[in-house]
Amino acid sequence: MTYTKDPRVDAYIDGLPGWQQDICHEVRDLVHAADPEVAETIKRTRQPYFVLQGNICALLAAKDHVNVFLYDGAIVPDPEGIITAGHENKTARTVAFRQGEAINAPALTAMFRQIIANNRAGGWRKLKRDAS
Repeated sequence: MTYTKDPRVDAYIDGLPGWQQDICHEVRDLVHAADPEVAETIKRTRQPYFVLQGNICALLAAKDHVNVFLYDGAIVPDPEGIITAGHENKTARTVAFRQGEAINAPALTAMFRQIIANNRAGGWRKLKRDAS
């Protein structure tokens, strides 16, 4: 897969232990595969974000896992139960991956695609407001 890489995102990932690099590379590839227009950037000084008409997700490596923050306002369905934290969060929920855990690529990709579709429809805040 070919996409435009932000060298600052490369630097973030390259500074991680190998197992965390593997997770970040896989998530990065999945989010770009979800839509060829996805762009990557750095926000909050050093955190990789993936955006398309709004935030899709962000990566944050912790000591024993990698968090993928899904910016969906908790409106994207999670039929596979991959969300690990933030169920009541009004902005983003989290999928945490630990060393040796497989990424449920189909489920994560489906969530990325729904977030992108919601962004194109005005974003989750607008969609929540319109549903009320």
